[in-house]
Amino acid sequence: MKWEDFRQSDNIDDRRGDGGGYDGGGGGGGGISIPGLGGGGLGIGMIIVLGIVGMLLGVDPRILIGGAEVLTGGRGGGHVTEQQAQPQRQRQAGPATDEIGKFVSAIVAMNEDVWSEILPAQKNIRYAPPTLVMFAGSTRSGCGAAQSAMGPFYCPLDKKVYLDTSFFNEMKRKLGGGGDFAYAYVIAHEIGHHIENQLGILPKVQQAQQAAGSRAEANGLSVRVELMADCLAGVWASHANKKWQVLQEGDIEKAVRTAQAIGDDKLQEQSQGRVVPDSFTHGSAAQRVAWFQQGLKTGNIDACNTFARRS
Repeated sequence: MKWEDFRQSDNIDDRRGDGGGYDGGGGGGGGISIPGLGGGGLGIGMIIVLGIVGMLLGVDPRILIGGAEVLTGGRGGGHVTEQQAQPQRQRQAGPATDEIGKFVSAIVAMNEDVWSEILPAQKNIRYAPPTLVMFAGSTRSGCGAAQSAMGPFYCPLDKKVYLDTSFFNEMKRKLGGGGDFAYAYVIAHEIGHHIENQLGILPKVQQAQQAAGSRAEANGLSVRVELMADCLAGVWASHANKKWQVLQEGDIEKAVRTAQAIGDDKLQEQSQGRVVPDSFTHGSAAQRVAWFQQGLKTGNIDACNTFARRS
C-alpha cells in the first residue's frame, strides 16, 4: 500500500510516551494491573465500565468494545484491577514523527479526505472526523480504561478511536495477518463505527437490543453493526484507491486474510474448540470477508445496510 507521501492528520493524540493512564502498582511504566490475564480477555471491571457508559449513551457495551475480542477470541478469566487514576499531562494533538505514527496518521488523513466527500454526497451529512488516540499499554478513554489487551476500539462517548500500535505486531504473530493495507483495514473498520454513530445507527441498535426476545437476537444485532463497519472500511478503500491508486498487488488478499482470521467462528474454534453461532458478536469469517468486499466493490454506503439483509 502506498501511503508514504500522503499528508498527516492533525486529529492524532499520541499518548505512547505517557506510561499509561492508570497506575496498576506494578512499577515500570505503570498501566493496569491484570492478574491472571493469561490468554487475554476483558476484565470484569472493564465490562462494568462499558456497561455503565452504554446505559448513559444508549449504546450496547459490546459496540463500545469494538475490536476488544479480536485477540482474545471472547475468552474470559482475566480481572482488571483499576487503581486511582493518575493525572495526565495535557498534550496538543498533532502529527506523529516515527514510522508507525506517520503510517497511522496518514491512514486517518485518507479516511478524513474520503469521508468528508462521500458522507455529504451520499447521505447529506457533514463528516465530523474522530480523533485517533495512539497509546502504549494503557490509557484513559471516555468509556473508561483502555488497555492493549482490548485491541482497537471506538468510544462513542468521546468520539475517539483507541489504538495500541503493538496490536499490529499481534496481528502478525497471532492472526497470521499483516501488511500495511491489513493494518489500514483495522483502522478504517473502527472509523466505520464512527460513521455508524454519525448516521444514528448505534443508539437505534441499542433500542432494538433492549426489545430483543433473546440473547441470540441481541447478539445478531451486534454482528450487523460489526459487519457494516467492515463494509464501510471497504467503501473507504474503494474511494481511496480511485483517488490516489494506493492499492498494490496483494493488498486486498492481505485484508481478506485478516478479515477471515478475526471471524467469530475462527476465534471460537481456536479458543474453545467449537463454534457457537448464537454467541457471535462480530460475524463469521465468510461474512466479514463478504461485507468488506461488498463495500470495496460498490463504494456505496447504502450497499452496507446489513440490517436489510439476512447475511
